[in-house]
Amino acid sequence: MEPDLLRIEHGPILEVVFNRPKKYNAMNRAIGNGLSSAVAELRDRRDLRVMLIRANGKYFSAGADLTDITRPDAHGSSSAERSWYRQGEGSFHPLFDEMEAVEKPIVVAHQGPCFGGSFEMSLSCDFRLGAASATYRMPEIDIGCLPGSGGTSRLTRLLGPHWARWFVLAGETASANQALNMGLLHDVYPDDEFDERVMKFCAKLASLPPEAVALSKLTIELAADLDRQQARNVERLSNSILFLGDEHKDLIAAMIQRLSKKA
Repeated sequence: MEPDLLRIEHGPILEVVFNRPKKYNAMNRAIGNGLSSAVAELRDRRDLRVMLIRANGKYFSAGADLTDITRPDAHGSSSAERSWYRQGEGSFHPLFDEMEAVEKPIVVAHQGPCFGGSFEMSLSCDFRLGAASATYRMPEIDIGCLPGSGGTSRLTRLLGPHWARWFVLAGETASANQALNMGLLHDVYPDDEFDERVMKFCAKLASLPPEAVALSKLTIELAADLDRQQARNVERLSNSILFLGDEHKDLIAAMIQRLSKKA
């Protein structure tokens, strides 16, 4: 039997693939554990520059596998039981936080419906790419809850309350082109070109200077939550580190050498 999560290396690109097509790639503990291990590997290995998350089958993912969720025995009636969920035991909270924090880009590629927990996971990624046939929905309101593994807060931060209401409060669906116009997706590719163009994008990311990529990711995250003056201060602090570092000096020297040969 094949594993629920496949792992493939393409040089500096670490690809992980949801592989439960008969279960609509619903995210179970095996997928969560495999993703967590992949994120740790991405963080710790200098030769890995980018992680790509995609899926096999017609669905990207139907969301969390409700038959494989750990819950406390009681019914959430006490503060101790409610804190269980807030602290992330048996949930995807820590994984999504790890994905957001790792100092290397994570790309997610949706070839079909992306619902619930997989939508939440995608909001923790740096780049979201959709095939023309992809669709997006947060169905949690149908079962009397909301996207609670960062989905509501990240969606509101990314798209604002206007579109957060569309997904979280109304449980409505968006097409790939709607998601692109909202700002949820970075790009949409034709279905027959999707895999090739996703890999081309990942290869470009993997070719970029790693220290500059890491500090760019950190600086953007910080700037999003600061006032304009403090955001500019963070930007200048980050760039001063890069400006005096070996990576920048080596790249400038190589550029000058290339220009001198053309002169």
